[in-house]
Amino acid sequence: MRVKSHTFACHFPNQIGTPKHMSKTASFDRFVNRHIGINTQELQEMLQAVGASSLDQLIFETVPDTIRMQRELNLPDALSEYEYLQELKQTAAKNKVFKSYIGMGYHGTITPSVILRNIFQNPGWYTQYTPYQAEIAQGRLEALLNFQTMVSDLTGLPIAGASLLDESTAAAEAMFMFHTQKNKRAKEETSDVFLVSDKVLPQTIDVLYTRAKHVGIEVVVGDWRSFDFNDKVFGILLQYPDSQGAVEDYRALAEKAAAHEIYVTVCADLLSLALLTPPGEWGADAAVGNTQRFGVPMGYGGPHAAYFATKDDFKRSMPGRIIGVSVDADGNPALRMALQTREQHIRREKRPQISVPRRPCWPLWRACTPPTTVPTASKLSQCACIRWHKCSMRTCSNWASNS
Repeated sequence: MRVKSHTFACHFPNQIGTPKHMSKTASFDRFVNRHIGINTQELQEMLQAVGASSLDQLIFETVPDTIRMQRELNLPDALSEYEYLQELKQTAAKNKVFKSYIGMGYHGTITPSVILRNIFQNPGWYTQYTPYQAEIAQGRLEALLNFQTMVSDLTGLPIAGASLLDESTAAAEAMFMFHTQKNKRAKEETSDVFLVSDKVLPQTIDVLYTRAKHVGIEVVVGDWRSFDFNDKVFGILLQYPDSQGAVEDYRALAEKAAAHEIYVTVCADLLSLALLTPPGEWGADAAVGNTQRFGVPMGYGGPHAAYFATKDDFKRSMPGRIIGVSVDADGNPALRMALQTREQHIRREKRPQISVPRRPCWPLWRACTPPTTVPTASKLSQCACIRWHKCSMRTCSNWASNS
């Protein structure tokens, strides 16, 4: 039997950016072969339209000399997707996993397999950037609304946003919000002192210092029992439970602050609020914190979805996005981003800080939905009780070994 020989030709598209040295043996799965870019004809039409003879001339006339690189980029040869994944695995294999004994707001967690498969490994969740197009994002908007509802229930405050970046920056946003609220009608001297408990997590205090110094806010850290309320103070920040694990009764302090028209912000452990009195019930004006311990791995420190809850009086000043319930053209219930006059695409100059929601769906699904696979409110309390008992046992064990 005679077999005819065949010659297979590999044709690459005539696209801009295709390496000249690519041969018939080049890998077929290189990114440049799949990139949807312009071809040579389209490039010439575009250059003719802008009056440039080449891309180099266009860049030369567009980018100032002071910021334009005067040499070629020193880039390695392109890898195929397979080659890149192999190299990435080799690099990741160098990581070493150790037990963390630091604590300070981050906790080792267990992520249920059903959540891991259906949320973390589902591109329907992790590829979306922002829910501006409500008509195609109703499922994501519903998840964000449930997140807001969960946070509002646990904190005892009527309004919550659709997550922020992390606890530290959320505390800084609360500081900015209340600084603006306190001084918006000030005609002469302003109140620029922000009192911070020395039991607040150290990374939060560091972020407050960094963010405050550029806007004229003075951050004063000290014992919350000796806070001096005067006309210069506009707000205070407390930790609940504090960095040493103590649960303090801040009710009298909150009442004293309210009498002096000073705003109270609380960094609260969201899981602990399943057992403790919510900050909104003892006088806090805002509660911020992290949702990492709702089944989200530490991930070398972040990012994790933070929460921000406050009173209804501050809904037009609070940072982050807010998801609300509305109706569509047919009168059916529908979800959308509410109060969009706060948004960057509506009012750039006067908008508050807008942060893209960071993974709120993960702790949300861990805590709220669907009810057949994840904890209900009663089971959240059980989880909190188990955590409390384990911490108590560890504390007693350490005390016994040191005595």
